[in-house]
Amino acid sequence: MTERKTRTKLVHDGIRRSQYGELAEAMFLTQGFAYPSAEAAEARFLNASDDEFIYARYGNPTTRMFEDRMASIEGTEDAFACASGMAAINGALTCLVKADDHIVAARQMFGSCLHVLKVLQGFGVDVTLVDGTDLDAWRAAMRPETKVCFFESVSNPGLEVMDVAGIVKIAHEGGATVVVDNVFASPIFSRAVELGADVIVYSATKHIDGGGRVLGGVVLGSKEYIRGPLETYVKHTGGAMSPFHAWVLLSGLQTLDLRVRAQAANAAAVASAVAGHEKLARTVYPGLMDHPQHALAMEQMGSGGTMLALDLKGGKEAAFRFLNALQIVSISNNLGDAKSIATHPATTTHKNLSEEEREAIAITPGLIRISMGIEDGGDLIADIKGALDAA
Repeated sequence: MTERKTRTKLVHDGIRRSQYGELAEAMFLTQGFAYPSAEAAEARFLNASDDEFIYARYGNPTTRMFEDRMASIEGTEDAFACASGMAAINGALTCLVKADDHIVAARQMFGSCLHVLKVLQGFGVDVTLVDGTDLDAWRAAMRPETKVCFFESVSNPGLEVMDVAGIVKIAHEGGATVVVDNVFASPIFSRAVELGADVIVYSATKHIDGGGRVLGGVVLGSKEYIRGPLETYVKHTGGAMSPFHAWVLLSGLQTLDLRVRAQAANAAAVASAVAGHEKLARTVYPGLMDHPQHALAMEQMGSGGTMLALDLKGGKEAAFRFLNALQIVSISNNLGDAKSIATHPATTTHKNLSEEEREAIAITPGLIRISMGIEDGGDLIADIKGALDAA
């Protein structure tokens, strides 16, 4: 059989059917598993196969289906499902470092990711933050003790696009592991594995669910890494995914390609429709020709993605008037949903950063992050233009 395409994999890969031959993925709501004998229990703890399970914190048939499907579409050897995107980030980084090790990370990233780095600093890990778009800065920050290079392939919320292949080359020359938070790119526009990334992390809460229902995260990489340091860390610290959440996410994966492409088309249409609006200081969308990394975004993703940012000239007051005038787009801090969502990062997702830290990553008082949904594109354009008029 020829290699299956992504949409086919999203529907079929990873399925494990019970003796009943159910068509839909089965949900195994069990935390433990029974053994036919004491000898069988001993053997399973010594060397469990992919279809043998010990405890839900270690693995479960439903979560394993989700892991296998994610690894299939991302192109990695294995995956481990976590309780949330941040549990995945924490596990992916912490299992790779110890005191006196060094991490180089992009300064342009989600506030909670920056907090995880601060926690690691408290345990003796040295962290250097660099401008993620500047390869010379990455090169200059590398040291003999650098173990990890960490960045978001598209930054949250500034939508700066990182040169994955360029950073990978610098990291690997220095012997470091590359960990990429790939949420904004989504699995549909991801080429992280092809470009050489070692570890890819997703918040499955976002595009993968797509319905605003459950939390989840997943770490993808080589079998040696996933079933070695990562699994050891996550299963003993308790960040494993709920089987119910895995079951919901498996359903979400079936329509992921359709949803993400519709969301990206809406984002491109809205960005083009409002670019140059008199109320805006900036319209930030990687699909627009004036985006600083437009060519890189097209090369790496083939799309501008599902997210855009609008920077209103009137600061926080204008941003709040804009948000409060929206009729279709919801105000929330989630993203990747089938519903369009707008967020004011300076007072929500990035509020714990200092003013200087926000300025360094272009989070202005007027910046609005918008996650485009699958609503009618014309309705979204009318809603956002109307809110701009009100601002």
